[in-house]
Amino acid sequence: MMLRTSTGGLLLLLYMAGASATDLSYPQRPIRIISPNSAAGANDTIGRIVALKLGEVMGQQVVIDNRGGAGGIIGADIVAKATPDGYTLVLASLATHSVSPHVYRNIPYDAVRDFSPVSLFAVVQNALNANTSFAPNSVKELIALAKAKPGSMNYASAGPGSASHFSGLLFAKMAGIELQHIPYKGGAPAIAAVVSGEAGFNFGPMPAMVPLIKAGRLKALAVSGLTRSRTLPEVPTVAESGVPGYSSGSWFGLMAPKGTPKAIIDKLHAAVEKTINAPDTSQQLLNVGADPLSNTPAAFAQYVKDEYERYGRLVREAGLKID
Repeated sequence: MMLRTSTGGLLLLLYMAGASATDLSYPQRPIRIISPNSAAGANDTIGRIVALKLGEVMGQQVVIDNRGGAGGIIGADIVAKATPDGYTLVLASLATHSVSPHVYRNIPYDAVRDFSPVSLFAVVQNALNANTSFAPNSVKELIALAKAKPGSMNYASAGPGSASHFSGLLFAKMAGIELQHIPYKGGAPAIAAVVSGEAGFNFGPMPAMVPLIKAGRLKALAVSGLTRSRTLPEVPTVAESGVPGYSSGSWFGLMAPKGTPKAIIDKLHAAVEKTINAPDTSQQLLNVGADPLSNTPAAFAQYVKDEYERYGRLVREAGLKID
């Protein structure tokens, strides 16, 4: 019996066979991970720790490409519009997929539909850091001074709509105080401003803050989770320091453009899981204040959707919008 097919059908079969072969042989060249923030920020720190081991696991170089700006939107949009072949990925975060999509009025991508989630890398608390000469030495003292002198205290952020901006807004609202927001073009410039004394304090992700805190260049007043950090166990939480229920932090994970073949997503996921569970990588993440965590593509997709909806409600309640 002879199997007959049209010319178009034959071409489709050949294309599918070629695509499958490409998927199975992936990766055949270096992989680029876009970090949508400036160098030396939390994205960059976590991304470089993971990329080094991920390259070993996959047998190809994995390069971090910093494309900061607009609360992570610029970098995330590059990946949303990239060819879905597994060679251009994004280090997604709370900023790019939970906060900025609700804060900016004209965001060029859909945070839920335009990406193929691979896996989480880590979840991260923020540290409420202050310049070493900053008068308050605790959250209670900070709140008392802010109430005594309304509007006289300022905090730095990585830019309007960033996770650090939102953490400050939430803190001010829940503490019942007025703070002046000073936006910078990325996490690294915001941190530098606090170190120099140009800004009083900030809410910075632990991976970027821990080295400076341990070196005595900044002082930590509190951490932002509901439980204390394993990295800085002596530092109290904001919630236990006078603002009950306060919690803010971030998450970081790997995403590919929508339409990336399942075989490639599965290969990436297996490699990320192996990377995150490697003792050396896990310890490096813990050392900088990040809690290592991986999950399945389906679980990550649901996590992103839940976080998107949760922060959407918080942004609406805060009335925060940026043109």
